[in-house]
Amino acid sequence: MTSREPILRRPSNALAAIPSYGRVFDSTFAPSPGHERIQTDWPLLPWPRGPLSATVVSALQRQPGTLGATPPLSQVDPLDDDDFELALYLCYEMHYRGLADLEWGWDPGLLKFRTELERVFESRLREEIGPMVSAHSMEMVTMLDQLVDEYPGTSLASYFNVTGTIDQFREFCVHRSAYQLRAAHPQTLSLPRRSGDVKAALVEVPVDESSSGEADRMRTRLFAATMTALGLDDSYGSYVEILPGVTLATVNLASMLSFHPQWRGALVGHLAVSETTSMESMERYGAALSRFGVGRVGRRFADRRVAVDERRPLLARNHIVAGLLSAAPQLSADLLFGAAAVLMLEQRFAEHLLGAWSEHRSSLVPWELYPRDPVL
Repeated sequence: MTSREPILRRPSNALAAIPSYGRVFDSTFAPSPGHERIQTDWPLLPWPRGPLSATVVSALQRQPGTLGATPPLSQVDPLDDDDFELALYLCYEMHYRGLADLEWGWDPGLLKFRTELERVFESRLREEIGPMVSAHSMEMVTMLDQLVDEYPGTSLASYFNVTGTIDQFREFCVHRSAYQLRAAHPQTLSLPRRSGDVKAALVEVPVDESSSGEADRMRTRLFAATMTALGLDDSYGSYVEILPGVTLATVNLASMLSFHPQWRGALVGHLAVSETTSMESMERYGAALSRFGVGRVGRRFADRRVAVDERRPLLARNHIVAGLLSAAPQLSADLLFGAAAVLMLEQRFAEHLLGAWSEHRSSLVPWELYPRDPVL
């Protein structure tokens, strides 16, 4: 996207379709092995959900340097506020695929606003998690395992493995699309700041997920194929407008930790938890897709993750965690903070989805909830 291209806003009557509850699932609706969908940058800006996101959406329709005054951040709970999390998500998105004039990505005013949002987000995370203690490298793996085991988790994977429905799994994929359809794994943004064994181990994560350069087996392509098999729109950014703040918070955490050198310890903690818990979850998601009648192509995302995840918990523990703390033992508390933060946000995310479904309602933001007044 160049600075001369027009910047558009999504029209009020245009939204990627979500299959309604009760729709009969057609198991033949899956892409062929040679399926390829052209992925483009965001063609349209989402509608804002309040003054914070309206500030960003409005600015991105103008020339860089025109952000102006920004709303106060008081009286906002950033962990699940739709407006707050969408504003932060859009600030980060300028560094992924871009939403507007690319110079906005380095605009001093927008960067200052993003920093203010991040400070409030971090403060609320620390308030929820509590203080983290430092630990020696030899103790850290045990502490991480205990943190995962002791956290009062609500397992979406277990729910889908037993009682979840195909419509609920569609919604789940809509939620996860904000993260899974991004071409860049957030951890790759930190690679220039790494060295030695930690860097070598971190490189293996995106290499595994990109299948050593085989485009049809890339993480983004495989997840897109699952969405297509479920009758969803797999184009980038299609569903951001209806993702609640509790979903966007999980995505924003990964971006925040990846973008800043001072968070390199927390990023490793985030990655260690993700790699430790991924394989079991993916096995259950794959079993659920099979139970729903989804064909082989639609299940390849889960199946591929199980195949590559088998050895990655050991990679995360023995090389990434141990390597980081060997080089920088002072980052142990930050590492635990990153691990606790992702566990806490994932717990809130699971509770939101299961709470909505227990009341027989959608877990997504109702399209009619926010007014569609012009954003200038």
